[in-house]
Amino acid sequence: MSNILRDKSFAFASRVVKACRYLAEQQREFVLSKQLLGSGTAIGALVREAEYAETKPDFIHKMALARKEANETLYGLELLVSTNLSTPRQAESLHLDATELLKMLTSSIKTAKTALTSTPKN
Repeated sequence: MSNILRDKSFAFASRVVKACRYLAEQQREFVLSKQLLGSGTAIGALVREAEYAETKPDFIHKMALARKEANETLYGLELLVSTNLSTPRQAESLHLDATELLKMLTSSIKTAKTALTSTPKN
């Protein structure tokens, strides 16, 4: 069974790893690339954790953490461009993908919250 958010976050993490490798090897940039590596790969890891959440609130919490990591990744990409460590063109595709993940995570959180509030309590 396919899970679009899981697949996209994994593919994104893979691209982030390659981008960070490039930054380290070609640009000799280590601080920002490690921060980007951490936040960019954490998105998918948290989505995976959320798959086995113990409760609906736990699921929402893990997805909210993934959304925060996506936002941090966007910040890192913007910082790389503003400091001329990356051109806007180089960062554009990753930025678009991170924005898409952010939107997907927000939608998942809203859906889960709606389901949580509409579930009858015993």
